[in-house]
Amino acid sequence: MAKVLHIVNRLNLGGITYNAASIAAGLRPEYDTMIVAGMKDDSEESSEFMVRELGLEPVFIPDMYREINLKADYKAYRQLLRLIRAFKPDIVHTHAAKAGLLGRLAARRAGVPVILHTFHGHVFHSYFGKAKTRFFLETERFLARLSTGIIAISETQKKELCETYKVCDCSKIHVVELGYDLEPFLLDMESKRKQFRERFSIGDDTLAVGIIGRIVPIKNLRFFIDAWIPLHEKFGQKIKAFLVGDGEQRFEIQEYCISKGLKISTPEKTDPEASVVFTSWIYPVDRVMAGIDLVALCSLNEGTPASLIEAQAAGKPIVSTEVGGISNIVLPGKTALLCPSGDTAKFREALEKLINDAALRQNMQAEGPGFAVSRFHYKRLTSDIRGLYARLLNIKRPVQGQQ
Repeated sequence: MAKVLHIVNRLNLGGITYNAASIAAGLRPEYDTMIVAGMKDDSEESSEFMVRELGLEPVFIPDMYREINLKADYKAYRQLLRLIRAFKPDIVHTHAAKAGLLGRLAARRAGVPVILHTFHGHVFHSYFGKAKTRFFLETERFLARLSTGIIAISETQKKELCETYKVCDCSKIHVVELGYDLEPFLLDMESKRKQFRERFSIGDDTLAVGIIGRIVPIKNLRFFIDAWIPLHEKFGQKIKAFLVGDGEQRFEIQEYCISKGLKISTPEKTDPEASVVFTSWIYPVDRVMAGIDLVALCSLNEGTPASLIEAQAAGKPIVSTEVGGISNIVLPGKTALLCPSGDTAKFREALEKLINDAALRQNMQAEGPGFAVSRFHYKRLTSDIRGLYARLLNIKRPVQGQQ
């Protein structure tokens, strides 16, 4: 039986944990699988329960954190190297940047036959300054040379990796779209909707717009607030925004709302009259999707955000900036209205169009579930990965581990 070791940055709420754990769980018993993770930030909600619910026991690397720390990173590398040598995997599959760096270096040192890395997103624009971005790009080019294969999660991302940023040759990149258990977004939604709206005192005639994810700079939430202000002035209590998540920028965004004259509700101090509600993390997410009416996303950079796939499964119309692989995971004009990044007026107009047009919302609601389930179910994901693993194992000769 072949062995697969998955390495993820950390077990925080988000699509990466679910993606890696679904693959690891879905390919048993034909593969002996293990999932290894670094440590999450204090501001992040844990997703360890997702891994355990799938019957996996995660192994933690105590010195692996998201932030760069040369001393800690070297310790984490040594810990990974010892673990890999003990487990003796045929495949090491890394997910996202830090895991991809330390995991691929350790796997190469240990002589693992197949080294595979998934880009769930990338940091080649909108995250850092030019010098730091250049450093990360050159690092990824080097790591790609150590990799047997690279997984892109959309055709757009593949094009960016091989043509725009020249991380590696296109022949080395395999497109495998993400997959999720979407059944919860199809079942008992009316009951879940009632519970959510009672919890947050949302009237039947109030249209709720939700953004689900980390509250961090790359999510560009000031942009959303700037688009929301004129809508609030026009529609008042007929609309309400929900920011579902948490992160380093939450208090800053709360203060920004207040400075713009918006009433807010927070986990620390609720206000039923608020225009913008900060809920912190809510799980399971299907309860949020049931309770809201529209889903928004205004990121500067994205891979393929889970919230938009889940929104379509739940039949929720989307307004989003057109960045990263988003145009590959929605049906533009049918399940989502896409806007240029940075164009607040276009974003506001798209939101207003959906707020005003009930018939358009209903059409988008009808299109979403069938599309999402057919394209992004976890069974399709595991089938694709199963085939890729088999091909890579068949063509890769084992190499002698270095001592």
